[in-house]
Amino acid sequence: MTQTVKLIGIGAEGKDGLIPLYRKQIEEADVLVGGERHLSYFTEHPGEKWALKNEISAMIGRIAAAMVERRIVVLASGDPLFYGIGRLLVRRLGRERVEIHPHVSSLQLAFARMGESWQGVPVESLHGRPLFGLAQRIDGRDAVALLTDELNTPGAIARYLLRFQMTEYKAFVAENLGGADERVGWWELEPLAEAEFAPLNVVILKRKDEAVCRPWVTGMADEAFAQRKPDKGLITKKEIRLLSLMELRLKEDSVVWDIGAGSGSVAIEAAKCSPHGQVYAIEKNEGDLANIEANRVKFRADIHLIHAKAPARLDELPDPDAIFIGGSGGELRQLLLVCCARLKAGGRLVVNAVTIETLSTALAGLEAEGMEVQVTLLQVARSKPILNMTRFAALNPTYVIAAWRKE
Repeated sequence: MTQTVKLIGIGAEGKDGLIPLYRKQIEEADVLVGGERHLSYFTEHPGEKWALKNEISAMIGRIAAAMVERRIVVLASGDPLFYGIGRLLVRRLGRERVEIHPHVSSLQLAFARMGESWQGVPVESLHGRPLFGLAQRIDGRDAVALLTDELNTPGAIARYLLRFQMTEYKAFVAENLGGADERVGWWELEPLAEAEFAPLNVVILKRKDEAVCRPWVTGMADEAFAQRKPDKGLITKKEIRLLSLMELRLKEDSVVWDIGAGSGSVAIEAAKCSPHGQVYAIEKNEGDLANIEANRVKFRADIHLIHAKAPARLDELPDPDAIFIGGSGGELRQLLLVCCARLKAGGRLVVNAVTIETLSTALAGLEAEGMEVQVTLLQVARSKPILNMTRFAALNPTYVIAAWRKE
């Protein structure tokens, strides 16, 4: 008869932190599975020990085959269902074949050491994941908890935040929680960037009481963006930008191409709309790159900046869920050929055009690629003072061309 796998959470104090029931289950196991650190707590155990490293899927397959006749205990850090192996084991083996015994999680302990509630505090796992995109995910939050790894250390996190001038945060770093060499404390980002810590640690960022929160709202003012000088104004205007973003129908994890990014205004707002996605700003004019970088830092939008004249280098990018073409450099037809071919199923493509010639080229190209098209002509006028009265000044009429693949 198939045995039930026991999944037991364990802390930095090792077996000393386990209740008698869990110790008994471990003692009776034929096989112990876990990381090398977990297995080191049970060097005298007579059963087999399988070290869990990178090939997690293969290991679960090995467990599934062995559990038919053998008693298996899997050891995991803290709560195995909190960014741990628990979810994968249950998915592969079935709920009824996995018995889960969680330990206190590292975040529970960290907030206990802080003496603060962690109810409602968002958690970002950086374990085995890049820091890229963290800025837009945490900007404006009162607090956020970060799970680290050997690359995304407290120092690396601090250096990343300093790049985006996020000095409104202080950090609570907790090392070796529950162990004899536990160490916890508050840090400012500058000294934290140069400090070293034990491999087992978590970081909690908290906005300082005196810090002023700069909430982001959709449709940021044109004047807020760094733009090309002296011919200021090469930017997708707020009203056009809002409609274009709406037509892109972005999700939290969308992959977005902004072709002819200019000041980067569309790319930056797209990153805010898709904080768990990836946004690529492609711009051919070298003079605009510094403005995009300045805006990237100011608005805490961690986007990929690519200096190229599209369609060059588009083959290096992942297939997009959404494409915005604000400028084509005379290559619109070729661009549409590439973009329509690469657009994911259900994706959206938006082109801005200010001339009827560009509109005509776009419509012909999209039709040739078998796309459905909806065009909106946006004519906007903004109020301006004149003496003690108010007048309206018109912006350039713009065609917002939205396209998607026919069902």
